Amino acid sequence: MNPYYQDDHCCIYNADCRDVLPELEPVDLVLTDPPYGIKRDKGFCGFCGFGGFGEPIKRREYKDDKWDSNRPCKEIFDVIVSAGKMVIIWGGNFFADILPRSTHWIFWDKLQTMPTFGDGELAWTSSDRKSIKKFTLEYNGLIGKEAWRVHPTQKPVKLMTWCIDEYLKEGNTILDPFMGSGTTLRAAKDLNRKAIGIEIEEKYCEIAAQRMTQEVLPL
Repeated sequence: MNPYYQDDHCCIYNADCRDVLPELEPVDLVLTDPPYGIKRDKGFCGFCGFGGFGEPIKRREYKDDKWDSNRPCKEIFDVIVSAGKMVIIWGGNFFADILPRSTHWIFWDKLQTMPTFGDGELAWTSSDRKSIKKFTLEYNGLIGKEAWRVHPTQKPVKLMTWCIDEYLKEGNTILDPFMGSGTTLRAAKDLNRKAIGIEIEEKYCEIAAQRMTQEVLPL
């Protein structure tokens, strides 16, 4: 399969990850944020406006209004988990019934100030540590502190940079099979690592490719 974009650091495939993953060699780190399948594109369950009044709170409008309609199946996660020496899956609590048991989780503390939003997010890991690791980065509301945001579940570059620094002690290659707008690849390139991204939506592949053409950003 021909890449959608490729440079000295990154390779992007515009495809379903089920078609690409079997063709790849194992990587050193899988770092990804799959769709959770909790239908957040339709609003927030249990909340009707602020304090229970008004219209349901919705994310910023995105044209692809089915981005959170389904989650990946167990067979996909089985391939993902076997694809890397180390694996980090954000939103792991939504896949706990189909992922192997984990003894080490990551908690991203958003220092959330909005009472109707969660305090943070969880990531499942394949690490054999017996602990929970916390990363703190302020993220008010759903727009957060990112100056540039185009994907409904876009993670901060600083979060993905921290994950790479913390968990990729040996090796150099990173894989994100649900690449979105390319935040994982951008963080990898900034750290002078090599990365592979897979994304089924071409418009996000184009956005990610544009991000990759930027010079390495200062940390």
